[in-house]
Amino acid sequence: MSQVPTSPDAAAGSETPTIELDQLPASEKTRDVEPPAPASPPATDTKYGWLVVLGCFFALMLSIGTTTTYGVYLQEYKLVEFPDAASSLLSWIGTLQFSMMCFFGIGVGVLCEHFDTRLLSALGALVSGLALVVASFCNSPWKLLLTQGLLYGFGGSLLYITGLTLPPQWFSKYRALATGIAIAGSGIGGLWLSTATRSMTNNLSRQWSLRITGLVIIGVCGATSLLMKMRFKPEKRQKIIDLSVLRDKRFVLLFLGAMFGSAGYFVPYYFMPSYAVVVLGKNSDWGANVSSIMNGASIAGRILMGILGDRVGSLNTLWAATLLSCLSILVLWLPFSGAGTFFAAAAIFGFFSGAIVSLIPVVTANIFGVRRLPSVIGLLMIAYMTGGLISSPPAGAMLDKYRHGKDFDSLIIYTGVLLGVSSVSQTLLRLIISRQLWYKV
Repeated sequence: MSQVPTSPDAAAGSETPTIELDQLPASEKTRDVEPPAPASPPATDTKYGWLVVLGCFFALMLSIGTTTTYGVYLQEYKLVEFPDAASSLLSWIGTLQFSMMCFFGIGVGVLCEHFDTRLLSALGALVSGLALVVASFCNSPWKLLLTQGLLYGFGGSLLYITGLTLPPQWFSKYRALATGIAIAGSGIGGLWLSTATRSMTNNLSRQWSLRITGLVIIGVCGATSLLMKMRFKPEKRQKIIDLSVLRDKRFVLLFLGAMFGSAGYFVPYYFMPSYAVVVLGKNSDWGANVSSIMNGASIAGRILMGILGDRVGSLNTLWAATLLSCLSILVLWLPFSGAGTFFAAAAIFGFFSGAIVSLIPVVTANIFGVRRLPSVIGLLMIAYMTGGLISSPPAGAMLDKYRHGKDFDSLIIYTGVLLGVSSVSQTLLRLIISRQLWYKV
Protein backbone atom coordinates (compact mmCIF):
# COMPACT_ATOMS: atom_id res chain seq x y z
CA MET A 1 0.00 0.00 0.00
CA SER A 2 1.26 3.43 -0.86
CA GLN A 3 2.54 5.53 1.97
CA VAL A 4 3.23 9.23 2.18
CA PRO A 5 6.05 10.42 4.45
CA THR A 6 5.05 13.14 6.87
CA SER A 7 8.39 14.91 6.76
CA PRO A 8 11.48 15.06 4.61
CA ASP A 9 13.31 12.85 7.05
CA ALA A 10 11.02 9.94 6.26
CA ALA A 11 12.08 10.05 2.66
CA ALA A 12 15.67 9.71 3.80
CA GLY A 13 14.95 6.40 5.55
CA SER A 14 14.39 7.59 9.14
CA GLU A 15 11.92 5.91 11.45
CA THR A 16 9.50 8.79 11.47
CA PRO A 17 5.89 7.47 11.69
CA THR A 18 3.99 7.26 8.42
CA ILE A 19 0.37 7.80 7.49
CA GLU A 20 -1.53 5.46 5.24
CA LEU A 21 -2.65 7.09 1.97
CA ASP A 22 -6.17 5.82 2.57
CA GLN A 23 -6.28 7.77 5.82
CA LEU A 24 -5.69 11.11 4.06
CA PRO A 25 -8.66 13.36 3.22
CA ALA A 26 -9.85 13.18 -0.36
CA SER A 27 -8.75 16.76 -0.99
CA GLU A 28 -5.21 15.89 0.08
CA LYS A 29 -5.08 12.80 -2.15
CA THR A 30 -6.11 14.67 -5.29
CA ARG A 31 -4.26 17.92 -4.68
CA ASP A 32 -1.72 18.64 -7.42
CA VAL A 33 1.66 20.04 -6.70
CA GLU A 34 1.43 23.78 -7.33
CA PRO A 35 3.83 25.10 -9.96
CA PRO A 36 6.31 27.72 -8.84
CA ALA A 37 4.99 31.25 -8.97
CA PRO A 38 6.11 33.15 -12.07
CA ALA A 39 8.86 35.66 -11.55
CA SER A 40 7.59 39.16 -10.94
CA PRO A 41 8.26 41.63 -13.77
CA PRO A 42 10.76 44.43 -13.15
CA ALA A 43 9.51 47.48 -11.31
CA THR A 44 8.13 50.44 -13.22
CA ASP A 45 9.56 53.97 -13.34
CA THR A 46 13.18 52.75 -13.10
CA LYS A 47 16.40 53.88 -14.78
CA TYR A 48 16.34 50.85 -17.06
CA GLY A 49 12.93 51.95 -18.29
CA TRP A 50 14.51 55.14 -19.56
CA LEU A 51 17.06 53.08 -21.51
CA VAL A 52 14.14 51.31 -23.18
CA VAL A 53 12.67 54.73 -23.99
CA LEU A 54 16.01 55.69 -25.53
CA GLY A 55 15.94 52.66 -27.83
CA CYS A 56 12.34 53.38 -28.80
CA PHE A 57 13.24 57.03 -29.39
CA PHE A 58 15.78 56.10 -32.08
CA ALA A 59 13.51 53.45 -33.61
CA LEU A 60 10.67 55.94 -34.04
CA MET A 61 13.00 58.78 -35.01
CA LEU A 62 14.13 56.93 -38.12
CA SER A 63 11.07 54.82 -38.96
CA ILE A 64 8.33 57.44 -38.60
CA GLY A 65 10.70 60.34 -39.22
CA THR A 66 11.40 58.93 -42.66
CA THR A 67 7.69 58.74 -43.53
CA THR A 68 7.04 62.34 -42.45
CA THR A 69 9.77 63.58 -44.78
CA TYR A 70 8.12 61.99 -47.80
CA GLY A 71 6.76 65.44 -48.63
CA VAL A 72 10.29 66.36 -49.74
CA TYR A 73 10.48 63.28 -51.97
CA LEU A 74 6.97 63.95 -53.27
CA GLN A 75 8.02 67.44 -54.29
CA GLU A 76 11.10 66.00 -56.05
CA TYR A 77 9.06 63.35 -57.86
CA LYS A 78 6.29 65.71 -58.95
CA LEU A 79 8.38 68.69 -60.02
CA VAL A 80 11.53 66.98 -61.32
CA GLU A 81 11.46 63.24 -62.02
CA PHE A 82 7.83 62.44 -62.86
CA PRO A 83 6.08 65.73 -63.76
CA ASP A 84 3.46 63.94 -65.88
CA ALA A 85 2.50 61.46 -63.17
CA ALA A 86 -0.72 62.09 -61.22
CA SER A 87 -0.31 63.57 -57.75
CA SER A 88 -2.58 60.85 -56.37
CA LEU A 89 -0.30 58.12 -57.76
CA LEU A 90 2.83 59.68 -56.30
CA SER A 91 1.02 60.21 -52.99
CA TRP A 92 0.42 56.47 -52.82
CA ILE A 93 4.14 55.87 -52.25
CA GLY A 94 4.10 57.77 -48.97
CA THR A 95 0.67 56.41 -48.13
CA LEU A 96 1.87 52.83 -48.55
CA GLN A 97 4.81 53.50 -46.24
CA PHE A 98 2.62 54.23 -43.26
CA SER A 99 -0.36 52.09 -44.26
CA MET A 100 1.80 48.98 -44.63
CA MET A 101 3.49 49.74 -41.33
CA CYS A 102 0.03 49.59 -39.82
CA PHE A 103 -1.14 46.56 -41.84
CA PHE A 104 1.87 44.45 -40.91
CA GLY A 105 1.70 45.92 -37.43
CA ILE A 106 -1.40 43.80 -36.76
CA GLY A 107 0.80 40.70 -36.87
CA VAL A 108 3.78 42.39 -35.23
CA GLY A 109 1.64 43.12 -32.18
CA VAL A 110 1.10 39.37 -31.82
CA LEU A 111 4.77 38.61 -32.47
CA CYS A 112 5.75 40.96 -29.64
CA GLU A 113 3.94 38.62 -27.24
CA HIS A 114 5.80 35.52 -28.42
CA PHE A 115 9.30 36.63 -29.50
CA ASP A 116 12.10 38.81 -28.21
CA THR A 117 11.30 42.39 -29.20
CA ARG A 118 15.01 43.10 -29.53
CA LEU A 119 15.26 40.59 -32.39
CA LEU A 120 12.13 41.98 -34.03
CA SER A 121 13.55 45.51 -33.89
CA ALA A 122 16.87 44.42 -35.38
CA LEU A 123 15.05 42.67 -38.24
CA GLY A 124 13.00 45.81 -38.84
CA ALA A 125 16.13 47.94 -39.07
CA LEU A 126 17.62 45.61 -41.68
CA VAL A 127 14.52 45.31 -43.88
CA SER A 128 13.50 48.98 -43.84
CA GLY A 129 17.04 50.15 -44.49
CA LEU A 130 17.51 47.77 -47.40
CA ALA A 131 14.14 48.86 -48.84
CA LEU A 132 15.38 52.44 -49.23
CA VAL A 133 18.67 51.28 -50.70
CA VAL A 134 16.83 49.20 -53.30
CA ALA A 135 14.44 52.11 -53.98
CA SER A 136 17.42 54.27 -54.89
CA PHE A 137 17.89 52.15 -58.02
CA CYS A 138 14.24 52.47 -59.11
CA ASN A 139 13.29 54.84 -61.92
CA SER A 140 9.50 54.54 -62.15
CA PRO A 141 6.62 55.26 -59.74
CA TRP A 142 5.37 51.66 -59.62
CA LYS A 143 8.81 50.35 -58.62
CA LEU A 144 8.97 52.97 -55.90
CA LEU A 145 5.53 51.85 -54.72
CA LEU A 146 6.91 48.34 -54.16
CA THR A 147 10.19 49.36 -52.51
CA GLN A 148 9.96 52.78 -50.86
CA GLY A 149 6.30 52.09 -50.10
CA LEU A 150 5.46 48.43 -49.52
CA LEU A 151 8.80 46.91 -48.49
CA TYR A 152 9.74 49.85 -46.30
CA GLY A 153 6.34 49.62 -44.63
CA PHE A 154 6.97 45.98 -43.69
CA GLY A 155 10.35 46.68 -42.11
CA GLY A 156 9.18 49.88 -40.50
CA SER A 157 6.27 48.07 -38.82
CA LEU A 158 8.71 46.05 -36.71
CA LEU A 159 10.34 49.23 -35.44
CA TYR A 160 7.07 51.16 -35.14
CA ILE A 161 5.06 48.68 -33.07
CA THR A 162 7.87 47.84 -30.66
CA GLY A 163 8.62 51.54 -30.26
CA LEU A 164 4.98 52.32 -29.47
CA THR A 165 4.21 49.47 -27.08
CA LEU A 166 7.33 49.25 -24.92
CA PRO A 167 7.41 52.66 -23.12
CA PRO A 168 3.93 52.36 -21.52
CA GLN A 169 4.94 48.97 -20.07
CA TRP A 170 7.91 50.37 -18.16
CA PHE A 171 6.16 53.34 -16.55
CA SER A 172 3.07 54.08 -14.49
CA LYS A 173 3.55 57.50 -12.89
CA TYR A 174 5.31 58.97 -15.92
CA ARG A 175 3.65 56.86 -18.61
CA ALA A 176 2.45 59.68 -20.84
CA LEU A 177 5.72 61.60 -20.50
CA ALA A 178 7.87 58.55 -21.29
CA THR A 179 5.72 57.65 -24.30
CA GLY A 180 5.73 61.27 -25.44
CA ILE A 181 9.53 61.44 -25.28
CA ALA A 182 9.88 58.20 -27.24
CA ILE A 183 7.44 59.32 -29.92
CA ALA A 184 9.02 62.78 -29.98
CA GLY A 185 11.83 60.93 -31.70
CA SER A 186 9.68 60.79 -34.82
CA GLY A 187 9.37 64.58 -34.73
CA ILE A 188 13.10 65.03 -34.24
CA GLY A 189 13.70 62.58 -37.05
CA GLY A 190 11.38 64.48 -39.32
CA LEU A 191 13.08 67.75 -38.32
CA TRP A 192 16.64 66.86 -39.25
CA LEU A 193 15.75 64.35 -41.94
CA SER A 194 13.72 66.98 -43.81
CA THR A 195 16.69 69.31 -43.99
CA ALA A 196 19.15 66.48 -44.64
CA THR A 197 16.98 64.97 -47.37
CA ARG A 198 16.60 68.29 -49.17
CA SER A 199 20.33 68.93 -48.88
CA MET A 200 21.20 65.46 -50.19
CA THR A 201 18.78 65.67 -53.11
CA ASN A 202 20.12 69.10 -54.07
CA ASN A 203 23.83 68.39 -53.65
CA LEU A 204 23.96 64.67 -54.42
CA SER A 205 20.78 63.14 -55.84
CA ARG A 206 17.50 61.59 -54.80
CA GLN A 207 19.15 58.20 -55.22
CA TRP A 208 22.01 58.90 -52.82
CA SER A 209 19.61 60.46 -50.35
CA LEU A 210 17.72 57.15 -50.15
CA ARG A 211 20.92 55.10 -49.89
CA ILE A 212 22.40 57.16 -47.09
CA THR A 213 19.12 57.20 -45.15
CA GLY A 214 18.79 53.43 -45.51
CA LEU A 215 22.31 52.78 -44.25
CA VAL A 216 21.77 55.09 -41.27
CA ILE A 217 18.61 53.16 -40.34
CA ILE A 218 20.46 49.83 -40.50
CA GLY A 219 23.36 51.06 -38.38
CA VAL A 220 21.57 53.14 -35.74
CA CYS A 221 18.39 51.12 -35.25
CA GLY A 222 20.31 47.86 -35.41
CA ALA A 223 22.49 49.00 -32.50
CA THR A 224 19.73 50.51 -30.34
CA SER A 225 17.50 47.46 -30.80
CA LEU A 226 19.55 45.87 -28.00
CA LEU A 227 17.78 48.21 -25.55
CA MET A 228 14.23 47.40 -26.67
CA LYS A 229 13.26 44.71 -24.18
CA MET A 230 9.76 43.70 -23.03
CA ARG A 231 9.10 44.31 -19.34
CA PHE A 232 7.26 41.01 -18.93
CA LYS A 233 5.89 38.10 -20.85
CA PRO A 234 2.13 38.45 -21.24
CA GLU A 235 -0.09 35.72 -19.88
CA LYS A 236 -0.54 32.70 -22.12
CA ARG A 237 -3.89 32.66 -23.90
CA GLN A 238 -5.63 30.03 -25.98
CA LYS A 239 -6.39 32.54 -28.71
CA ILE A 240 -3.54 34.00 -30.73
CA ILE A 241 -5.45 37.27 -31.09
CA ASP A 242 -8.04 38.26 -28.51
CA LEU A 243 -10.90 39.73 -30.54
CA SER A 244 -13.23 40.19 -27.57
CA VAL A 245 -12.12 43.82 -27.40
CA LEU A 246 -13.96 44.45 -30.68
CA ARG A 247 -17.26 44.21 -28.76
CA ASP A 248 -16.21 46.93 -26.36
CA LYS A 249 -17.80 50.31 -27.15
CA ARG A 250 -14.74 52.05 -25.78
CA PHE A 251 -12.50 50.28 -28.29
CA VAL A 252 -14.84 51.08 -31.19
CA LEU A 253 -14.78 54.80 -30.37
CA LEU A 254 -11.03 54.75 -29.79
CA PHE A 255 -10.68 52.98 -33.15
CA LEU A 256 -12.73 55.62 -34.98
CA GLY A 257 -10.87 58.46 -33.29
CA ALA A 258 -7.52 56.95 -34.28
CA MET A 259 -8.64 56.28 -37.85
CA PHE A 260 -9.93 59.77 -38.64
CA GLY A 261 -7.22 61.42 -36.54
CA SER A 262 -4.39 59.66 -38.39
CA ALA A 263 -6.04 60.49 -41.72
CA GLY A 264 -6.13 64.17 -40.86
CA TYR A 265 -2.63 64.02 -39.43
CA PHE A 266 -0.75 63.05 -42.59
CA VAL A 267 -2.38 65.32 -45.17
CA PRO A 268 -0.71 68.56 -43.96
CA TYR A 269 2.68 66.84 -43.64
CA TYR A 270 2.46 65.68 -47.25
CA PHE A 271 0.94 68.78 -48.89
CA MET A 272 1.97 71.83 -46.85
CA PRO A 273 5.51 71.73 -48.36
CA SER A 274 4.02 71.77 -51.87
CA TYR A 275 1.59 74.56 -50.87
CA ALA A 276 4.53 76.79 -49.90
CA VAL A 277 6.04 76.35 -53.38
CA VAL A 278 2.92 76.26 -55.60
CA VAL A 279 0.67 78.83 -53.90
CA LEU A 280 3.03 81.07 -51.93
CA GLY A 281 5.69 81.07 -54.66
CA LYS A 282 8.56 80.09 -52.38
CA ASN A 283 11.58 78.23 -53.74
CA SER A 284 11.94 74.47 -53.35
CA ASP A 285 14.00 74.80 -50.16
CA TRP A 286 10.93 76.17 -48.40
CA GLY A 287 9.24 72.82 -48.81
CA ALA A 288 11.82 71.30 -46.48
CA ASN A 289 11.57 74.36 -44.21
CA VAL A 290 7.83 73.83 -43.75
CA SER A 291 8.44 70.19 -42.81
CA SER A 292 11.09 71.32 -40.35
CA ILE A 293 8.73 73.86 -38.75
CA MET A 294 6.01 71.25 -38.31
CA ASN A 295 8.34 68.59 -36.96
CA GLY A 296 10.11 71.04 -34.67
CA ALA A 297 6.80 72.14 -33.15
CA SER A 298 5.78 68.49 -32.90
CA ILE A 299 8.81 67.68 -30.73
CA ALA A 300 7.83 70.24 -28.12
CA GLY A 301 4.16 69.32 -28.42
CA ARG A 302 4.62 65.61 -27.80
CA ILE A 303 6.73 66.16 -24.70
CA LEU A 304 4.54 68.92 -23.24
CA MET A 305 1.34 67.06 -24.11
CA GLY A 306 2.85 64.04 -22.32
CA ILE A 307 3.49 66.08 -19.17
CA LEU A 308 -0.04 67.49 -19.37
CA GLY A 309 -1.46 64.01 -19.96
CA ASP A 310 0.12 62.70 -16.74
CA ARG A 311 -1.44 65.59 -14.84
CA VAL A 312 -4.96 65.95 -16.26
CA GLY A 313 -5.46 62.63 -18.04
CA SER A 314 -4.24 61.29 -21.37
CA LEU A 315 -7.68 61.11 -23.00
CA ASN A 316 -8.56 64.65 -21.91
CA THR A 317 -5.32 65.90 -23.41
CA LEU A 318 -5.78 63.90 -26.61
CA TRP A 319 -9.26 65.36 -27.13
CA ALA A 320 -8.06 68.95 -26.64
CA ALA A 321 -5.05 68.45 -28.93
CA THR A 322 -7.17 66.96 -31.73
CA LEU A 323 -9.70 69.80 -31.53
CA LEU A 324 -6.99 72.46 -31.65
CA SER A 325 -5.33 70.69 -34.60
CA CYS A 326 -8.66 70.87 -36.42
CA LEU A 327 -9.03 74.58 -35.67
CA SER A 328 -5.51 75.35 -36.90
CA ILE A 329 -6.48 73.94 -40.30
CA LEU A 330 -9.95 75.45 -40.66
CA VAL A 331 -9.37 78.80 -38.93
CA LEU A 332 -5.81 79.64 -40.02
CA TRP A 333 -4.89 77.69 -43.16
CA LEU A 334 -8.23 77.73 -45.02
CA PRO A 335 -9.34 81.38 -44.99
CA PHE A 336 -5.92 83.06 -45.27
CA SER A 337 -3.36 82.88 -48.07
CA GLY A 338 -0.56 84.92 -46.54
CA ALA A 339 2.79 83.40 -45.66
CA GLY A 340 2.60 84.50 -42.01
CA THR A 341 -0.69 82.80 -41.21
CA PHE A 342 0.34 79.74 -43.22
CA PHE A 343 3.53 79.23 -41.22
CA ALA A 344 1.60 79.88 -37.99
CA ALA A 345 -0.92 77.20 -39.00
CA ALA A 346 1.93 74.78 -39.76
CA ALA A 347 3.57 75.41 -36.37
CA ILE A 348 0.33 75.16 -34.37
CA PHE A 349 -0.77 72.06 -36.23
CA GLY A 350 2.61 70.44 -35.71
CA PHE A 351 2.53 71.22 -31.97
CA PHE A 352 -0.90 69.79 -31.21
CA SER A 353 -1.14 67.03 -33.82
CA GLY A 354 1.82 65.20 -32.31
CA ALA A 355 -0.46 64.16 -29.45
CA ILE A 356 -2.65 62.27 -31.93
CA VAL A 357 0.25 59.86 -32.34
CA SER A 358 1.88 59.95 -28.91
CA LEU A 359 -1.16 59.68 -26.63
CA ILE A 360 -3.09 56.89 -28.37
CA PRO A 361 -0.84 54.14 -26.87
CA VAL A 362 -1.13 55.77 -23.43
CA VAL A 363 -4.92 55.97 -23.63
CA THR A 364 -5.01 52.34 -24.79
CA ALA A 365 -2.81 51.19 -21.91
CA ASN A 366 -4.87 53.12 -19.36
CA ILE A 367 -8.17 51.69 -20.60
CA PHE A 368 -7.23 48.09 -21.45
CA GLY A 369 -4.07 47.50 -19.38
CA VAL A 370 -0.42 47.10 -20.33
CA ARG A 371 -0.57 43.28 -20.55
CA ARG A 372 -2.94 43.46 -23.51
CA LEU A 373 -1.27 46.49 -25.04
CA PRO A 374 0.65 44.82 -27.93
CA SER A 375 -2.43 42.97 -29.20
CA VAL A 376 -4.78 45.93 -28.79
CA ILE A 377 -2.30 48.29 -30.46
CA GLY A 378 -1.99 45.70 -33.24
CA LEU A 379 -5.75 45.87 -33.80
CA LEU A 380 -5.62 49.67 -33.73
CA MET A 381 -3.16 49.46 -36.60
CA ILE A 382 -6.18 48.66 -38.77
CA ALA A 383 -7.45 52.12 -37.87
CA TYR A 384 -4.14 53.74 -38.75
CA MET A 385 -3.93 51.80 -42.00
CA THR A 386 -7.45 52.80 -43.01
CA GLY A 387 -6.68 56.36 -41.99
CA GLY A 388 -3.65 56.34 -44.27
CA LEU A 389 -5.74 55.11 -47.18
CA ILE A 390 -8.36 57.84 -46.77
CA SER A 391 -5.82 60.63 -46.24
CA SER A 392 -3.41 61.70 -48.96
CA PRO A 393 -4.76 59.69 -51.96
CA PRO A 394 -8.22 61.34 -51.86
CA ALA A 395 -6.58 64.65 -50.97
CA GLY A 396 -4.23 64.30 -53.93
CA ALA A 397 -7.16 63.50 -56.21
CA MET A 398 -8.92 66.66 -55.02
CA LEU A 399 -5.78 68.65 -55.74
CA ASP A 400 -5.54 67.26 -59.27
CA LYS A 401 -9.18 68.07 -59.98
CA TYR A 402 -9.15 71.78 -59.25
CA ARG A 403 -7.03 74.30 -61.21
CA HIS A 404 -4.40 71.74 -62.19
CA GLY A 405 -3.06 71.20 -58.68
CA LYS A 406 -3.08 74.85 -57.59
CA ASP A 407 -6.32 75.02 -55.58
CA PHE A 408 -5.85 73.52 -52.12
CA ASP A 409 -9.19 74.60 -50.58
CA SER A 410 -10.99 71.26 -50.97
CA LEU A 411 -7.96 69.44 -49.57
CA ILE A 412 -7.86 71.76 -46.54
CA ILE A 413 -11.59 71.37 -45.83
CA TYR A 414 -11.27 67.60 -46.12
CA THR A 415 -8.46 67.61 -43.57
CA GLY A 416 -10.48 69.70 -41.14
CA VAL A 417 -13.49 67.39 -41.45
CA LEU A 418 -11.35 64.32 -40.72
CA LEU A 419 -9.94 65.88 -37.56
CA GLY A 420 -13.39 67.09 -36.53
CA VAL A 421 -14.87 63.59 -36.75
CA SER A 422 -11.95 62.27 -34.71
CA SER A 423 -12.63 64.87 -32.03
CA VAL A 424 -16.32 63.86 -31.88
CA SER A 425 -15.37 60.18 -31.42
CA GLN A 426 -13.04 61.09 -28.58
CA THR A 427 -15.77 63.16 -26.96
CA LEU A 428 -18.15 60.18 -26.96
CA LEU A 429 -15.42 57.94 -25.53
CA ARG A 430 -14.81 60.43 -22.75
CA LEU A 431 -18.53 60.56 -21.91
CA ILE A 432 -18.78 56.76 -21.77
CA ILE A 433 -15.90 56.56 -19.30
CA SER A 434 -17.07 59.47 -17.14
CA ARG A 435 -19.40 62.43 -17.47
CA GLN A 436 -17.66 64.33 -14.69
CA LEU A 437 -16.10 67.45 -16.18
CA TRP A 438 -12.88 67.41 -14.17
CA TYR A 439 -12.42 63.65 -14.10
CA LYS A 440 -8.88 62.58 -14.91
CA VAL A 441 -8.97 60.00 -17.68
